[in-house]
Amino acid sequence: MTLLLSICVAVIFAVGIYLVLGRELKEIAMGLFLLGHGANLGIIAMSGQPLRMVSEGVLEPKSPPIVQVHEGATLATTATAVDPLPQALILTSIVISFAVMAFLLALLVVTHRRTARLWVDDLAKAETASAGPTLFVDAAEEDGHAS
Repeated sequence: MTLLLSICVAVIFAVGIYLVLGRELKEIAMGLFLLGHGANLGIIAMSGQPLRMVSEGVLEPKSPPIVQVHEGATLATTATAVDPLPQALILTSIVISFAVMAFLLALLVVTHRRTARLWVDDLAKAETASAGPTLFVDAAEEDGHAS
């Protein structure tokens, strides 16, 4: 199973790098998204097995790392509990990648509205539309005495 996950991580990273090296901004954004998903899948692949061997040929799922305080509860040890660190890392990574995705998509929308282009080569030659009134106006320009 770990080999299959490793192959999936390699394929996702390869496709992500290929897209990031493209010339269209949509492809670059999709490549960055895939790189984030590949990193999450890589953390899952390296986090260890969710099963433990009880006896020869008998596998048992590991328990969640939660302390139970009721009568008759057994404490989960490091041998019987799942490691919570990869889960916390993946959750943090998902939140960060969601914020980066939202920012990048907003940047793509603004770029397309101002230039009507999303190709990297065309953006250098494109005339940008006016951004509206400027926030900082020189006092001389405001009075009509521009030098």
